[in-house]
Amino acid sequence: MGKGGEQGGGTGECEKPLAVYSWEEIQKHNVKKDQWLVIERKVYNISEWVRRHPGGSRVIGHYAGEDATDPFRAFHPDHQFVQKFLKPLLIGELAPGEPSQDRDKNAQQVEDFRALRKTAEEMGLFSANPVFFSLYLAHILLLEVLAWLILWYYGTGWIPTMITIILLTTSQAQAGWLQHDFGHLSVFKKSSWNHVVHKFVIGHLKGASANWWNHRHFQHHAKPNIFRKDPDVNMLHVFVLGDTQPVEYGKKKLKYLPYNRQHEYFFLIGPPLLIPIYFTIQIIKTMIDRRDWVDLVWSFSYYTRYFCTYIPFYGVLGSLLFLNIVRFFESHWFVWVTQMNHIAMEIDNEKYRDWLSCQLAATCNIKQSFFNDWFSGHLNFQIEHHLFPTMPRHNYHKIAPLVKSLCTKYGVNYEEKPMLKAFKDIVTSLKKSGDLWLDAYLHK
Repeated sequence: MGKGGEQGGGTGECEKPLAVYSWEEIQKHNVKKDQWLVIERKVYNISEWVRRHPGGSRVIGHYAGEDATDPFRAFHPDHQFVQKFLKPLLIGELAPGEPSQDRDKNAQQVEDFRALRKTAEEMGLFSANPVFFSLYLAHILLLEVLAWLILWYYGTGWIPTMITIILLTTSQAQAGWLQHDFGHLSVFKKSSWNHVVHKFVIGHLKGASANWWNHRHFQHHAKPNIFRKDPDVNMLHVFVLGDTQPVEYGKKKLKYLPYNRQHEYFFLIGPPLLIPIYFTIQIIKTMIDRRDWVDLVWSFSYYTRYFCTYIPFYGVLGSLLFLNIVRFFESHWFVWVTQMNHIAMEIDNEKYRDWLSCQLAATCNIKQSFFNDWFSGHLNFQIEHHLFPTMPRHNYHKIAPLVKSLCTKYGVNYEEKPMLKAFKDIVTSLKKSGDLWLDAYLHK
């Protein structure tokens, strides 16, 4: 393949020159047991190490055969620390004549996005405000305390019970947004501190698993709305999404459910059941299957605290019913907020876009207001969050104008809409996909 330049070692001795590779060669190494990727023109063989990747094997494997420079920067706040893990995996570099980007990506657009990231770093937008996150945690804990105080003082009548359900639903939804911040390492400078508090918030305050969330959610960020890579669009044959999947199902005469009615049964099996049934079972199963005892202990601490708190008021069965009612309402909150930014956007097979284009094709924003910021945990700035996942959420509005300007320069669609329209678009999108399926099923 040719030879790269020699590297000087710290002792003055000459190291073996790096091998050089073409994109054609690199792209051949994109299968499960043979994975190479490129970061800043350096070629790394991650085939064996991928199983030890802290973020999970799948998220890094999704970039096998590609340039992974921008996702590497996006997911790792401490680049120097991560470099020590990369060094043993280095096998070469791109040949001098090879472009830095694979598959004819717009090199100038990529460079301008990287310049934007550098500008954000210089503006201090990756530094968190400790007061913001302290107050946010405090308001969640206050809601939990108020819920108990209402039952203690007023008893378990219908009105106190309904008020308590509202308070606990709100605290659970807001704890979900807060664990999201720690999971993305966007609060503390030290990743280890983020990991510890993440386990506390998602485990002790919500009863879920930090590792389950990390391995699932990071894949979504790496390849949003990409079939077979983003688990959030793996609908287990319950729904068909986008424009291509419905046609494929229709042509193959696949009819697990009447997909032309999916915009209707969505209200019955989507928001009501995701957290109380699907996520709860998946989380427990994942922790047991993977023998994730640490997360299991954190989760157990949540259920212990919950039942010790509410069994004196409602008894065992009553407390279990009470818990699932809270999760029933929280599930609605979660589904509508998380899907309003994605499900109406492009959902398709892998197209190997650059980081900016990939994220903008799959995400949209919701107009800013104090309520929208609070209600969605600042996920109304979904575009900025996807481009800079380790940026503290209170800084999204500061970088948004610069992102808009960059998108305008290169003709990248930057979509922003009111929240109610975004909710409506979820249903409209499901109906459109269902109609495509029916047409293909009957006529193709």
